[in-house]
Amino acid sequence: MLKNLFTSKNFCVFSAILLICSCVPKEKQTHPVDKVIGVMSDSFPKITIPEGVDVTSDDWAGIDLEPKAPILPLHPEEEAKKFILPKGYHIEPILTEPEIEQPGAIAFDGDGRMYVLELRTYMLTVDSDKTLEPSSIISRWEDKDDDGIYETGTVFVDGLIFPRFVLPYGKDAVLTMNSDEDIVYKFSDTDGDGKADKKEFFTDNYGRSGNVEHQQAFMYYNMDNWLYSTYNAFRIRETDNGIIRENTGFNRAQWGVTHDDDGKLSFLGGASGLPSQFQLPVHYGNFKYEENYAEGFEEPWGAVVEVADLQEGMDRVSERTGGPTRVTGAAGNDIFRGDRLPKEMYGQLFYGEPVARIVRQVNPVVTEGLTTLHNAYQDEKSEFLKSTDPLFRPVDLTTAPDGTLYVTDMYHGIIQEGNWAQEGTYLRAKIKQYQLDKVIGLGRIWRITHDDFTRDKTKPSMLNKTAAELVQYLEHKNGWWRDKAQQLIVLSKDKSVAPALEKLVKQSDNLLGRFHALWSLEGLGSMKPELIVELLQDENPRMRIQALRASETLYKAGNKSFEKLYLNLLQDENVDVAIQAMLTGKVLEVADLKPAIEILLKSNKAKGVQTIGSQILKPEEVKNWWDDSRASVTDRQKNQLNKGQVIFNELCVQCHGNDGLGAPVGEGLIMAPPLAGSNRVQGHPEYVIKTLLHGLQGPLEGKTYPAGIMVGNKEQSDDWIASIASYIRTNLSNEATVVSEEEVIKIRSKTSGQDGFYKYEELVNSVPHLMVPNESWKISASHAVQTRVGGSAAPAGAFNFEGWSTGENQKKGMWFQIELPEPAMVSELRYVSPGISQGWREGSPPPLPTYPRAYELQISQDGKNWTTVDKGVCSQSNIVMAFDAMEAKYLKIIQTSDLKNEKHEKYPWSMREMKLYGITKI
Repeated sequence: MLKNLFTSKNFCVFSAILLICSCVPKEKQTHPVDKVIGVMSDSFPKITIPEGVDVTSDDWAGIDLEPKAPILPLHPEEEAKKFILPKGYHIEPILTEPEIEQPGAIAFDGDGRMYVLELRTYMLTVDSDKTLEPSSIISRWEDKDDDGIYETGTVFVDGLIFPRFVLPYGKDAVLTMNSDEDIVYKFSDTDGDGKADKKEFFTDNYGRSGNVEHQQAFMYYNMDNWLYSTYNAFRIRETDNGIIRENTGFNRAQWGVTHDDDGKLSFLGGASGLPSQFQLPVHYGNFKYEENYAEGFEEPWGAVVEVADLQEGMDRVSERTGGPTRVTGAAGNDIFRGDRLPKEMYGQLFYGEPVARIVRQVNPVVTEGLTTLHNAYQDEKSEFLKSTDPLFRPVDLTTAPDGTLYVTDMYHGIIQEGNWAQEGTYLRAKIKQYQLDKVIGLGRIWRITHDDFTRDKTKPSMLNKTAAELVQYLEHKNGWWRDKAQQLIVLSKDKSVAPALEKLVKQSDNLLGRFHALWSLEGLGSMKPELIVELLQDENPRMRIQALRASETLYKAGNKSFEKLYLNLLQDENVDVAIQAMLTGKVLEVADLKPAIEILLKSNKAKGVQTIGSQILKPEEVKNWWDDSRASVTDRQKNQLNKGQVIFNELCVQCHGNDGLGAPVGEGLIMAPPLAGSNRVQGHPEYVIKTLLHGLQGPLEGKTYPAGIMVGNKEQSDDWIASIASYIRTNLSNEATVVSEEEVIKIRSKTSGQDGFYKYEELVNSVPHLMVPNESWKISASHAVQTRVGGSAAPAGAFNFEGWSTGENQKKGMWFQIELPEPAMVSELRYVSPGISQGWREGSPPPLPTYPRAYELQISQDGKNWTTVDKGVCSQSNIVMAFDAMEAKYLKIIQTSDLKNEKHEKYPWSMREMKLYGITKI
């Protein structure tokens, strides 16, 4: 049956379409859709299978490889006819190509302007060529004539490298970051022309490497005033003390974060095709649950598309539709909280499944404190939205300022990154068979409406309003207005609005408005303990839960008076309140919590109470990251990290806190500067080593702390200093390199004349500064090979996560060179040589080493006369080449030895995350 379904020879209609299109004069084929059709072949060539692929094997059994008519893109008005929606619902395009290309997500600022994340380099070829070219943009659009169409736009930020997210953040500004980088920047339009002209550092150590589907995405401002993202197991927020971060549970998400009216986040699992980490707020950690999804939830009920372009192959192709038998590519989610669609949609989770070409509506059913997700159209064996157009690719859902639901449709041929479509794969054959690789450069934003409602035409204008004027929107019927008003109030830092917020919390009949007012107070640092005590006794259990969560901020700041209230609330008659009391007690490490939970489990048999309580009492053992056999650390480094962990817990927590955020001492003060997520800690290791050896006294960046002094430890051994330095640089949400004993020895000798404590400015100025590469640097090497599908093999990749490799066994004479635009004082070169994995199962052998077996570092002023400044042999992946500061224009690393007694077939020389340090000329 399946084979017959895919072997139809009826190409007449498609041939006619191509014939008609080919007869249209070229000068009239101006729409991008027509341009795409113009490059598609009308000969339907037979699929070519690479040598070595056995198409008679079981993996290929029943697969139709006969020539097929190409899947032609449709104009937006034609695609609209292919959608299937429940009765009464309608869908209309509001922004399409040629104005935008390949949209991946949208977001709105306080004036209702729509920012579009345009991923213009996504899968332009089946090999994902040029994915990391700086060609993507963030555009900004407005509907100035109130006709519902966003007709006026600008390129707000350009030259981006597959940006990970767009988050409007305050007035005329957005946060975003590039792929394969770890710095988040704030881009602002300071002159009002609709284009960002100011770029500011916001935070770093935020990124990760890997293909573009395996990196963090969707920086998201939650109701608790913390910023969350996919993949990253931490959250951050901006404070008067700078950006701070806290570890969270793993969200196991890829592309999508949203929250409900109570501020509970729901992530989207990406390749699993399923929502993830939706049971309880992620910052309380991970718990195991049963019955997350209702029976049948994993089966998609898309329309018949008959393409079968699945990464997994024929085993997952549905005979009914030609689509997947199981959801497989979740993307972009939204808990709808608008006011211009039927009430049965409010609070429901919507997400796109671009492989099945559906938008699913999810009904969360909470029973005894635990949630089970149901497909809202399971009984009808359908979905909220589906399409018979195979190019419909829903990648994001968004509650809009007008109270409706927007769908971001990339409208693209390929929806899987090139790593999964390489030569010889089933997916590649299907892509070529239907010429899906030709459908690029398109994209649409759709609005979903209903017969019984008209969209809200009120144009938001919050960006120029005072905090006092914004308070009114905290009670708006549309959740988007409430969220945005709260964010802008918090970012304003205007504490004069606190009395109005407190009045709203206490007196309003609008429960949701009370929530937002409370969190606005929390964000401003104006939340009073007596208010929390009052709210913990509120008649509404949802308000009691919000008070519990908000109280955590005060507790961390040193107010321990809530402990008794927490324990009392374990006995609350409401199951959800009891569960929240357990979670708050757990995350704050409240004394006597476990005995109280033991009592609770005997009296409260609710499933949620039993599930959470039992796991708090008996948590799963968590291993340190460095204990994994796959970790690129030596046994010596593991010993140092274990020692550093003990030192930190025994000594450092007194001032720096258990989590490295600073030990609270009341009134919002912390004893000592935060170590977690600290740029100082994660910068050049000389800063940490010097501080540990000789101490630090006085203000840091103009801010004073009660501790006042960091006492030096020069009497401690070099191993002791290296151990604690390594621990704090690689833990507490920090992701820097370990420190060797040899580095400590060098710095101890160099600073032997230091008399007393360092002052901050003195210390900072004495530490080598990072020299940031730019297009004026010329990076070259003796070898350059492709490191992964779509990867740039250029030697410049050594300076980021992309990396560079010789691609063949190390041998004498290989070299890597940096040419600076002009001579500079340089003093150090560092990089990482990542190992080659030998498997990802528990107990797999350690990675094969790719560090240079022997090297020599030379510098030159003219590229002709060279001076050797460092040489040696390596035994671990973190390479440090330090030398007395010298002026240089050229730096060259040369392999000085061939491999010896190493028989593995591939020991290349590789490097990434390279950093060049220098000193300021005096």
